[in-house]
Amino acid sequence: MTKIKVLIVDDQAIILDGLSVMVGARENLEVVGTAGDGYEALEMVATHQPDVVLMDLKMPRMNGVQATKAIKEQHPATHVVILTTYDEDDWIVDAVRAGANGYLLKDAGRDEIISAIEGTVAGEKPVDPAVASKLFSYVQSGVPVQSAAFLDEVGLTDRELAILKLMATGLTNSGIGDRLHLAEGTVRNHVTNILSKLDVADRTQAVVFAWRHGLVRPD
Repeated sequence: MTKIKVLIVDDQAIILDGLSVMVGARENLEVVGTAGDGYEALEMVATHQPDVVLMDLKMPRMNGVQATKAIKEQHPATHVVILTTYDEDDWIVDAVRAGANGYLLKDAGRDEIISAIEGTVAGEKPVDPAVASKLFSYVQSGVPVQSAAFLDEVGLTDRELAILKLMATGLTNSGIGDRLHLAEGTVRNHVTNILSKLDVADRTQAVVFAWRHGLVRPD
């Protein structure tokens, strides 16, 4: 019998241990390794070539969305099933866009998790019912604009995001300072940091970036 090779990724040791015992107890499944963040996951995937990766989302260094995207680009045959506590709209959308093959919440039962692993290899798309209902609403009314996972990747602070949004409305540094009760020099420093983090050359490119990635709305 050919076993399904599984890699488990989570930044909490107790979760890794529990999932390893649960998954490893199945005769048709084999835990080939565990990882505590996205970087480790990428290394483990390259080394062990797992069939399925159980992927947490909120992790240090490289989060689950970033890791999922990298894995699917570098190892397209590897299936990634998100297993997380996060059911917020933006995380769901980002994970699906990154190429996740399934999305479960950590309160899922043992049988549900095992079935998701087996079903993913068989070509199914296992999704928690609560998450599925949100995905249907996105199809009907459009996906949420702002992405927490994306902002986490870019590294903008709340203050920098607020300033970027005001930049997109056409306000000058002085006008932004008046709106946020900041000195013009302070705003200028924030703008410099924003341009650096977005890897753009000037304010115009930053504003285009903000619109293109949905950080500001038409209204």
